[in-house]
Amino acid sequence: MSSIIYPIFIFFVSYYAFKRRSLTKSGAIAAFFVGTGIAIGFGYKGLIVLGVFFVSSSMFSKYKGKTKQSMAEKTQKGSTRDALQVMANGGFAAIASIVYYFTKDSIWITVFSILLAAANSDTWASEIGSLSKKNPISVRTWKPTETGTSGAISVLGTWAALAGAFVIALTAIVLFPIHLGGFVSIILFGFLGNVIDTILGAFVQVEYKCPVCGKIFETKWKCHESLVKIKGFALFNNDMVNVLSGLLAALLYFVFFQ
Repeated sequence: MSSIIYPIFIFFVSYYAFKRRSLTKSGAIAAFFVGTGIAIGFGYKGLIVLGVFFVSSSMFSKYKGKTKQSMAEKTQKGSTRDALQVMANGGFAAIASIVYYFTKDSIWITVFSILLAAANSDTWASEIGSLSKKNPISVRTWKPTETGTSGAISVLGTWAALAGAFVIALTAIVLFPIHLGGFVSIILFGFLGNVIDTILGAFVQVEYKCPVCGKIFETKWKCHESLVKIKGFALFNNDMVNVLSGLLAALLYFVFFQ
């Protein structure tokens, strides 16, 4: 696929995702730029890894959507991803791809893969874990909490997180010249990204409560009256936590292995 074809291909894929309601209009625009950035560095191979993340995460987001209604109410976001969600999950992966284009240093292949493995791990943990028949456990209180609560874990969600990181690592090792150590690193640090996401979600991610109906939300929107902040910091919403979790996992890979 020539360099001229990439933007055209990415445009039509983004538009198709918009028409299928997998992306909002802003999400489709962001996806075009993320995809183009990845194509610059890694060509069709990078787009395949991105595609595995996007298709699988979209599929699991839509699966049993009615069962996950409480999650959508908390975040005020459904299975249709907007620009912030797209950039939170793929923005740094696109940057890693562009850096690779200029440096040709193979470390950026692993970093790129870890960033998407962390995003996939977190998404699978949330979307599949929410289907657990048992309520998750909050890592802040170590008590059962509502399904969809940030900073909570379940057995099903943990296994899903590992599987999500493994799928990206497997895709990467098939496409790129990654050795076994790199393959294991993608799994471990991708899963670590989900762990970091959980910890940040439990202790610093913002939560608001409606004083009338008692519902908990992760965005400050109008319910019955003005919401009251009960936890975390306003800057640390779900999108910010997603950005930090992947970025910190990649930085830790640098610290330990470079």
